[in-house]
Amino acid sequence: MTQVARTPRTDPPRAESRGFAARVSLGRRFTPVSTEFLMIASTALLLTIFGLVMVLSATSADAVSKGANPMDGALRQGIFAVLGIPLMFVISRLPIAFLKKMAWPALFGAVALQMLVFTPLGIEDAGNRNWIKVAGFTLQPSEFLKLALAVWIGYVLMRKQTMLGTWHQVFIPVVPVSALAIGTVLAGKDLGTSMVLVLIMLGCLFFSGVKLRLFIIPVILGVLSVLALALTSEDRMRRITAVCSDMSDYERNCYQSIHGMWGMATGGIFGVGLGNSQEKYGWLPAAGNDFIFAIVGEELGLIGCLVVLALFATFAIGVFHIIRKTNDPFIRVAAGGITVWIVGQAIFNVGVVIGLFPVMGVPLPFMSQGGTALLAVLIACGVLLAFARTIPAVDRGKVTR
Repeated sequence: MTQVARTPRTDPPRAESRGFAARVSLGRRFTPVSTEFLMIASTALLLTIFGLVMVLSATSADAVSKGANPMDGALRQGIFAVLGIPLMFVISRLPIAFLKKMAWPALFGAVALQMLVFTPLGIEDAGNRNWIKVAGFTLQPSEFLKLALAVWIGYVLMRKQTMLGTWHQVFIPVVPVSALAIGTVLAGKDLGTSMVLVLIMLGCLFFSGVKLRLFIIPVILGVLSVLALALTSEDRMRRITAVCSDMSDYERNCYQSIHGMWGMATGGIFGVGLGNSQEKYGWLPAAGNDFIFAIVGEELGLIGCLVVLALFATFAIGVFHIIRKTNDPFIRVAAGGITVWIVGQAIFNVGVVIGLFPVMGVPLPFMSQGGTALLAVLIACGVLLAFARTIPAVDRGKVTR
């Protein structure tokens, strides 16, 4: 009697399958990040550390003169850095779908936070009411509004991607809602921050691929709005029309600008040495805030200034690579708006210090003293790092065999 050999059962090796799946999951978790991720993360960290050192140098002299701890300014700034840096990397792990879902809640939350400046929590300084005081810390809500506006416009324009050829699809609801959000800042008389918010809106529209004829209209409206706000304020017009090329208006309108340029000139190529600035001893107002770049120029010279500018340029290049490589319109628009905010604000700040622009009260991102501004910028960098993780593997470099 002939026996037919049975075909052996081929049950899937479940243990091996689970082990393989676990190895794949672990491999994905430890996949090398993209070059753009490294460029953004490294420049953000270097600029933050650089900023902490310069805040310590710029604020220590004034603190000693008041009998306070010379480390006080740097320590308060360091608290926000310690909070912001881990938060940046946590946000970098968030899915893009979650960031899209948070667009509307983030905008509503940021506007509600900005409205607190008109409550008893609000603080007025030099005619601007754009801060709140909570638990002994002074916070500037408009810094979070910058990020929220960029993410929200990116989400709205992504939903309208196929309809951006008509003006009403471009304008509504982007322009009216943005105007309302910017209006909450203008109500506090902060023109500098309002200009940055307008730039964010225009930057988002530009990177969305809106036709040029439709893009020109918001540009003209934005320029006219800024001019109207400047012309209707005697103090703003006084600062804008001030001529600081000589000493004729030294005592009144040009004191800060002239001392900022003197600090830059004193530094020369190599600077007078870290901690050796003379302008920070009561000569240069806002040495640790809006004019910290002048202290960099005085203490570290042209070399130090070029290092700062090179770091911002590297940051911008990393983000522009993400914009070029991504296929997601939300990432392209939101990343464009965030880049216009950070890099544009840096250009404004440096331009003010070297005398190209009138004093507008715009801080230098990552470096100027101001915990809220630092925290908001680091959170924005976390969003950019989340975008960098979505770059297709083919663009992350070829694996050599």
